[in-house]
Amino acid sequence: MSIVIIGGHERMETQYKEICKRYKCKAKVFTKMKTDLKSKIGSPDLMILFTSTVSHKMVHCAVSEAERSNAIVERSHSSSASALIGILEQYA
Repeated sequence: MSIVIIGGHERMETQYKEICKRYKCKAKVFTKMKTDLKSKIGSPDLMILFTSTVSHKMVHCAVSEAERSNAIVERSHSSSASALIGILEQYA
């Protein structure tokens, strides 16, 4: 399962990827808005939005790409490791 994580904390980026690896998922993490974010997202199975740490512009871009690729969008106000684990328990 491929996952894209939008938002979260930069210092947690490697931890997010390790948690996803434990659930046999391949993850891309975008903590900051990049100019070519739209093209880098690809077509994931699941998109996780950490809403407390992400801009509206980034959310809009991510959601439009998720709709285009028919990805599941899961929103979480918390960007903690336990929040990510809870979401992965549900989907992976």
